[in-house]
Parts: sequence; C-alpha cells; structure tokens
Amino acid sequence: MSTSYRKLRRQDGMVAGVCGGLAAFFGIHVFWFRLLFLILLIPGGLPGLVPYLLMWIVIPRAE
Repeated sequence: MSTSYRKLRRQDGMVAGVCGGLAAFFGIHVFWFRLLFLILLIPGGLPGLVPYLLMWIVIPRAE
C-alpha cells in the first residue's frame, strides 16, 4: 500500500505562481483560482491582495 501526498508549492506562473501551485495541489484548472482572486479584488482590493501576498510569502517555491 503506497501513500501518496501532494505538497503545496508555488509553480511558474503569471505573477508569483500562487494560483498555479494551488491548482496543482487541488487538481483543478488554474483559471478558477485566478478568477477567484480577481473576484476578491473587486470589493476594494484587500480581500484578494492580502491573502495572495501572504501565500506568496508562506508557500515555498517549487524546486
């Protein structure tokens, strides 16, 4: 019995690779995470910008 696990890592992407890393981790298309952060930017920017910047700092870069 093998135990496979995924690590959350930033991927090569448009800005910092956060959306690409999240998409690879959850197994969905990167478009949906980009759309989510874009929608979160609409009500003044901070609800989308702050989590993105925090993830940029916290999530390690893919090797």
